[in-house]
Amino acid sequence: MDKLWLIIRREYLTRVKRRSFIIATLLTPMAFAVFFAVVGLIFQYESDDSQRIAIIDEGNVLKRSIKDEHNLYFKFVDVELGLLRENFSEFDYDGILVLPKVKDLLSKHYTAYYYSDKQPTLDIESLIRDRVRESLKEYKIEALQLDPQQLEALDTRVELDPEPIDEAGQNASKLTGAVAAGIGGLMGVIMYIVVFIYGMMVMRSVMEEKSNRIVEVMISSVRPFQLMLGKIIGVGAVGLTQVAIWAILIPIVVFISTLVFGFDTHSQMEVAQTSAAADFNPEDMEAMIALALEEFHGLNWWMILPLFIFYFLGGYFLYSSLFAAVGSAMGDDLGEGQSLTIPITIPVVIAFYIMMVAIEAPNSSLAIWSSIFPLFSPIVMPARLAFSPPLWEILASVVVLAASSVFFVWLSGRIYRVGILMYGKKVTLKELSKWMFYRD
Repeated sequence: MDKLWLIIRREYLTRVKRRSFIIATLLTPMAFAVFFAVVGLIFQYESDDSQRIAIIDEGNVLKRSIKDEHNLYFKFVDVELGLLRENFSEFDYDGILVLPKVKDLLSKHYTAYYYSDKQPTLDIESLIRDRVRESLKEYKIEALQLDPQQLEALDTRVELDPEPIDEAGQNASKLTGAVAAGIGGLMGVIMYIVVFIYGMMVMRSVMEEKSNRIVEVMISSVRPFQLMLGKIIGVGAVGLTQVAIWAILIPIVVFISTLVFGFDTHSQMEVAQTSAAADFNPEDMEAMIALALEEFHGLNWWMILPLFIFYFLGGYFLYSSLFAAVGSAMGDDLGEGQSLTIPITIPVVIAFYIMMVAIEAPNSSLAIWSSIFPLFSPIVMPARLAFSPPLWEILASVVVLAASSVFFVWLSGRIYRVGILMYGKKVTLKELSKWMFYRD
């Protein structure tokens, strides 16, 4: 244990004290701040391309009324289209919008014509289409002598409120599934990123020491299995340290950048709500936010958080040991070793897609058995925890993952002890399988 602790300590301190680690840890939150600032400026940017559009409203669809906005200026003209097109260069217009008469009030199709030497951009095309659609709807309502209030009553928002069969049972709200899906998806994505980033970090660390021949000196003092296990734990501790620092710095930096650049998040939320659902009542939105927070606090965090940490560690140890074994077998040519990493990356990618399906159907057969299968469970089961899966599924998944992690660490150690001292030979998957059965 003393030797293992020395390896862990060395692996952790040498990486944490590196200038590249310190710079990356500090600059990443700054990169997030710059990213949010740039995105905010992009979304606040409005085109400075000013255009004047002449409107020939043959059917009086717009009733000679349309609002100028986004550097678009409209003007109704009483000039024939042919004359306007022949003398277009003499007029100070960038385009001509022609609205023909509505021939069939019951038709669901209407074509407006836009004449210009330049192809209309997407924002101009979308704005014109929306304004004509709104005016055409009002035109048809008036022409058909319909009651606008009765028509609005047809657009009914249907909500589903889950209720338990037993009155004493747990009463779920209409946001229970959405909150659980959001939490589950976030946990699944975190696990997916952790497995890839830190697993590859372990593999690169093994490859560096093998290429520099440092491992030959270390093997003389410790067993290969101790060296591999210490490297996995040390790199994992480095990753946890970096994540902990980011968890503190990123919210602070983003908050400061919001104040410095003057982004009004409240007004942006109001604009987003207005554009997404213009008929949504603000009081309903506040009630929904309060309900979502209540559902968030109502989740069984005493079960979710410990299990998430367990799957975090179990998935990390399982895949990091495999990456370490592959790293020990790879030489200086990274291209030749890519074929060895494919069998490891394929289960991770498949598990990520299963996780997205499990969020929508957490109790499906695919989600249940994938959350028990050890190569998928570190990503799939955390996504199901917010949905309160049955206890037997959680216990089966925990036992299988714990046993599989120990087995894969042991198996990878047998590959590591041979591959770490193997030079100048291109290794195949068949060769790796032979190394597992070599005697000490």
